[in-house]
Order: sequence, then structure tokens, then C-alpha cells
Amino acid sequence: MNTAEANSTEFQNEAQKTLAAAPKAPSRYIALGLTAAAVVLGVVIYTGIRERALAESRLGTATDLAAVATVNVVHPTAGATAQQIVLPGTTEPFNDTPIYARTNGYLKRWYVDIGTHVQAGQLLAEIDTPEVDQQLDQARADLKSAQANEQLAAITSARWQNLLKTNSVSKQETDQAVSDLSSRQAAVDSMSANVHRLEQLQSFERIYAPFAGVITARNTDIGALIDAGASTTPRELFHMAAVNKLRVFVAVPEVDSRAALNGAKAKLTLDEFADETFQGTIVRNSDSIDLASRTLNVEVDVDNPGDRIKTGAYVFVHLSVPAAGNASSQSVVIPANTLLFRSEGLCVGVVHNNRAELVSIRIGRDYGSTVEVIAGLKPTDQVIVNPSDSLTSGTLVRVGAGNMDGSK
Repeated sequence: MNTAEANSTEFQNEAQKTLAAAPKAPSRYIALGLTAAAVVLGVVIYTGIRERALAESRLGTATDLAAVATVNVVHPTAGATAQQIVLPGTTEPFNDTPIYARTNGYLKRWYVDIGTHVQAGQLLAEIDTPEVDQQLDQARADLKSAQANEQLAAITSARWQNLLKTNSVSKQETDQAVSDLSSRQAAVDSMSANVHRLEQLQSFERIYAPFAGVITARNTDIGALIDAGASTTPRELFHMAAVNKLRVFVAVPEVDSRAALNGAKAKLTLDEFADETFQGTIVRNSDSIDLASRTLNVEVDVDNPGDRIKTGAYVFVHLSVPAAGNASSQSVVIPANTLLFRSEGLCVGVVHNNRAELVSIRIGRDYGSTVEVIAGLKPTDQVIVNPSDSLTSGTLVRVGAGNMDGSK
């Protein structure tokens, strides 16, 4: 045995002696330690299993919530009882008349020019008619001659009738004298009528305004030849327009023809008077739809005190159209991006008890970004905005926290 092996044997002996000399630990402490370790291990295992179950539950809930579509909704707004439409029109004078000469001659002088406001019966111009004057003088002379012959025939007739009573003349001669008197009286009547005709022609030397208005055109000047013959085209001397009241003719679309009620009020606006509104009245309509334009011709009259509105001006006529639908149901207005076009017709998605429901609707007027619904919706309904094409009735949905109309 070498030295190393001897040292090892000696160390082992010493160790055994030391262990034999150490006190023994009670067995119950060992059992308690094992039990505590088992409890701790059980708690750790239970806690891990529970946390994993809770995580799986949360993940399932989050997955289910993610599967529910979030939608924005709006509430329909109540539609107006009457819708206003704006149509273009052009102002026209209440009376618009060209003025011609009724006699021949030369224009002696004119008293009014364009833009002159005249009253009814005001003198506009004078015509020099020397031929008519001479014809009138001749006719008057002929009338005097005929009247003298009539007086002579009357005296002769009376004389012959007195002589017939004494049988101094024949019955034939007396009848001739009476007949000559009748002929002379007819000649006097004819001459008198000719004088009246020429006096009327002479009175046409003066041209008067037929009504109160404004001169819109003057197409003659001093010395111009005036020819009112039947074989020539008459030449317009002046053009007059009555502007104290104006007419506006409006072409109302057939779909809005209910607005053309005689006696109804109509508002007129002009770009020239941006902050003013003029009140007009519908006085008549054509009561017939134009086949070419499918419109109804409507006349609106508007008072024009001070002649502020010019004739020929471009105006906008505001008419009130009664709301579509019956009186028992009030129309509502919804955005156009809420509509769904399906094979069964036009419909919208409405949220009821957190589920979507497709509701068929009937629209009235299309305003572009919004539409009028006359059947199918109420102001309290929650209408889905920008609905998916795959949306079906019964789909579970969640209303977004902030909606387009500001509701929560």
C-alpha cells in the first residue's frame, strides 16, 4: 500500500467517526418539509393553469369582438312640408308695343328718346302731312257745295209739293223734285263721312303714348318719310314698354308642376340685388305640358316700383313644391351614402338591438348628397352609414363611439 491510499483510508475513517458522533434529525421535520414543497408546487401549477385559461378566454373574447363589425349611424332628419325649387327666368314688360304711323308724310319733330318715361296720352312726335291737309280742305269744300245743293233741292221739293195741292204741277214733276232732295241729302252724308275720314287721318299727325311706360327704341328722325300705305311694310317709329309691372315666364319641370298654383306666391332673386328678395304672384299657366321640353309654362307677375328691375334681366324664381307622400306620414332626409341597391329594391341598414336589419324605403326627391325618404323610415331610426355590400339582416353590429351626426 502506498502513501496515497493510506491517506485516503484514514480520511474515510475519520469521516465515518464524525457522522457517527453527529445527532440524528427527527423524521417529522422531513415530512413537513416535503409537504410544504408539495403545496408550493401545487399552487404554482394551479396558478399557471388558471392564468393560461384566463388568457385563452380573453383571446376568445377579443376574437369574438373583433368579428363584430363596427358601424357609424345617423338619425334621419325631418323633411320639410314643402320643398323649394329654384328655376331661371327672364323679365318681360307687362305691355310691349311697337308704335307705327297711321298717315303719310314726313316726320316734323319728335319729343321723346330712348329711356324716356312717358304717361298715357303724352305727345311723342308730329308728322307733316300736306297732302292730307289739302284733301281735307277739298273735302270740306265739296261738303259745302253738297249742302248748298241740298238746301236748293229742299226748297224746290217743298215748292213743288205746295203747287201739287192746287194741281198747278204734275205728280211726276213733284216726285222728281222729292227724289232729287233725297239724292242731295245722300251726297251730303257721303261728303260729311269723307271729311270725318280725312280729319281722322289728320289727327294721326300727332302720335301719342298708348299707355304709361318707357321708350325702349326710337327708329326715326326729323325729315324721315312716313309711308303708312297698305302695299308697303310699316316702319316702326318707337317701341314702348310698360315696366311698372313685369312678367316672368318660367318653364317648370313636369315633376314639379304641383308648384304652379294660380295665386301662389313666388320669390324672385337677382344677382344684381344679392341681398334683396322680390315678391311675385303666379297669375296663370299654360295648363299643358310642352311635349318637347316636358315643362309647364308659368307666368309670374311682379310689381316693379321705381323701375328697379330692368326688362330682359335674368332672375331666379323660387317656388314651393308640396312634399311628396300622404299627409299621415312625414318624409325624412338621409345621406345618400346610406343607400343599398339590392335586387328586391332600394333599402337601408337600420340597427335594432345591436343587430342590422335591412329596411325597404321609397324615396321622393334626390338632392344630390341627401335624399328624401317618404316611406320606410322614422326620425328615431339608427341608419348605418356606408354599409357593406355583404350586410344582411340579423348581422351582429356594434355602433361606433362617435357618429356622423354627433350622437354617442
